[in-house]
Amino acid sequence: MPLRFTLRQLEYFVAVGEEGSIAQASERVNVSSPSISAAISQLEGEFGLPLFVRKHAHGLSLTQAGLQFLSKAQRVLAEAEALNRLADNISGKVQGPLKIGCLLTFAQVLLPAIRRKFEQSHPDTRVSQIEADQLELIEKLRRAEIDVALSYDLEIPPDLDFVPLRALSPYAMMAADHPLADRDAVSVAQLLEHPMVLLDLPFSSDYFLSFFDQAGRRPQIVERTRDMAVMRSLVANGFGFGIANIRPHTDLSPDGRPLRFVPLKGPQRPMRLGLILPQGARSILTVSAFIDHTAQTIATWGYPGRAIKQEV
Repeated sequence: MPLRFTLRQLEYFVAVGEEGSIAQASERVNVSSPSISAAISQLEGEFGLPLFVRKHAHGLSLTQAGLQFLSKAQRVLAEAEALNRLADNISGKVQGPLKIGCLLTFAQVLLPAIRRKFEQSHPDTRVSQIEADQLELIEKLRRAEIDVALSYDLEIPPDLDFVPLRALSPYAMMAADHPLADRDAVSVAQLLEHPMVLLDLPFSSDYFLSFFDQAGRRPQIVERTRDMAVMRSLVANGFGFGIANIRPHTDLSPDGRPLRFVPLKGPQRPMRLGLILPQGARSILTVSAFIDHTAQTIATWGYPGRAIKQEV
């Protein structure tokens, strides 16, 4: 009996079901909204079931039939992807799609070069990328929207694996005229006397603030931002110091003002840069090849970013 649906239709349906909006689903799968609407209408007509309730100005919500259909459709797509992966593994060739996620704070520093070299080494792959915070990366891995994520070892849930690549010690970022800018290293106690610009991302902010919890005091937070580049400009313009782990390739802020990078001394644990992936994903040839490639690239670069005064 011929199939009454296509995998593409199921992909569009699942995207709408998970996003709750045709517009957001359109952005996610990079297909026009009319094409997605048509695919859903075809599925509903073919099966004689209303899959969504259309709510004016409030997107779409799944019907009871739609909820059951979504669960099965997700399973079918997962099995289809597994079949593709099996074919790749049998052929022994690194090929096919690879969806990479990367933490917002350092995507611009690491991912483009890693991706370009991987594509050059494996021209039969089709690589795509997204940038997100840690929470979003974890959810996208769980929903199989990405295959692997380049990030830190921050609150990795037990259903995901972490492959460590390199430890990155924290440092304080300061304007060139900051009172502590010429020190070889600074302590948390010294920083407490000065205002702070906090990189306010999920889990990352908790990590930075934990340094001050150990000292039993809270920092003087005067500005918060989710953007590393904005933090660097705020710091360079004298709003306060910042704390980070990935080192920029220049000692200038995005608006051209000089910065100083001073190591933190004390018991603060380094961040571990690495790859997050679903359990068992290392058995997938393309994912395994990307892990090996990324590890080798990071090792060749040495320490990501530019050198600062000294390690302590």
